[in-house]
Amino acid sequence: MDEREIKRLGTYGVIRGAKYFILGAVEEKPRAMEDLGYTMEKIILKTTSLGLGTCWLAGTFRRSAFAEKMELTESELLPAITPLGYAAEKRSTLDKMMRRSAASKKRKPWSELFFKDVDKTPLTEKEAGNFKQVLEAVRIGPSASNRQPWRIIREDAARFHLYLEENKMYNRMLGKIRIQNIDMGIAMCHFELAARKLKLPGSWKVGLEDPFHTDMQYIASWY
Repeated sequence: MDEREIKRLGTYGVIRGAKYFILGAVEEKPRAMEDLGYTMEKIILKTTSLGLGTCWLAGTFRRSAFAEKMELTESELLPAITPLGYAAEKRSTLDKMMRRSAASKKRKPWSELFFKDVDKTPLTEKEAGNFKQVLEAVRIGPSASNRQPWRIIREDAARFHLYLEENKMYNRMLGKIRIQNIDMGIAMCHFELAARKLKLPGSWKVGLEDPFHTDMQYIASWY
């Protein structure tokens, strides 16, 4: 793309100088947002390992322009994109302000994310056993506005259930695109890659009934 095309696409000043983008489109159907988050995060982690720079964008790009470039069909949604290139040596003023606003370097403690029963009794790092590093990989993962909406309840030593603690107003600000459900796919990706690296048993199971019947949005189970 030439400079004029790049400028027409637009990221509202959040990204500058990028010539390449990875676009993620899905059909409008159940679990589509989780699938996109899972798949794009795998791509982002791989490109990061190669020394390239990326940045999740969901609400800060001109969606119609990118959709036109991608020749999106009426049945498809374009929830998120990422630029691909080399990061600037210094962060821009806008970047610093956005990171400060979202407290990007901070993460919620274990006691707010991981539990050992439906009453949300915190699961300690020691109690997590072999899955301690797996849960930590989820905890430090990226999420929209750094809200970290994932919650995990451990049923036994190798069985975990993933939930979304949804902020409905925030999650639905882009209409059919559910930003926090994308975050859940990111969490699933981090959990799975860490478990595979540590050679731990299990895989994600979806489409099941909420085993604990909580007031949260049930996503999937690992066992």
